[in-house]
Amino acid sequence: MSDRPGKLDVTGRGVTVRDVMDQDLAAIHAIYDHHVRHGLGSFEEVPPTLEEMTRRCAAIREGGLPYFVATLDGRVVGYAYAGFFHPRSAYRFCLEDSVYVSHAAHGRGVGSALLSELLTRCEAGPWRQMIALVGDSDNQGSIALHRRFGFTHQGVIEACGFKFGRWVDAVIMQRPLNEGDTTLPETGPPQTPG
Repeated sequence: MSDRPGKLDVTGRGVTVRDVMDQDLAAIHAIYDHHVRHGLGSFEEVPPTLEEMTRRCAAIREGGLPYFVATLDGRVVGYAYAGFFHPRSAYRFCLEDSVYVSHAAHGRGVGSALLSELLTRCEAGPWRQMIALVGDSDNQGSIALHRRFGFTHQGVIEACGFKFGRWVDAVIMQRPLNEGDTTLPETGPPQTPG
């Protein structure tokens, strides 16, 4: 961790992770647009507008949840955020991660840098579980990334999506945050879904 809050330098790789800023949204939109149009990591089929991506980012930040970008040589090459796994109140201690890396920056440590910082920030809060819903059983890169950070395979929802003319699975992975389920949470965490 660097001496500036909200900024992480991944030594030897040139990747910097920092809190998202408004000027990052066009790059975030471009990264996600590519994933929607060409990948199975997102089950959206029509890329959202920049305005919609801006609204989504604002909702995460207003909910007190972390949202980061990764930069390489001064360019935004990935982003990650945590959202509530489900809006019902009993899920308020359970988060879901989202990590997206520019197709031009794969293999540069961007995903690892983002997920590391996301987990660190989430463990500073009241949350107890992190869920990853990995689109496509063949998405070995994302599955391996999550496994490296302590996520375990919980199951597969087979053929739950249909994209690019074929059925697509969702792989469920999970990792405890803080004490997980070994202790009861404090009552009334400041952030609740919805």
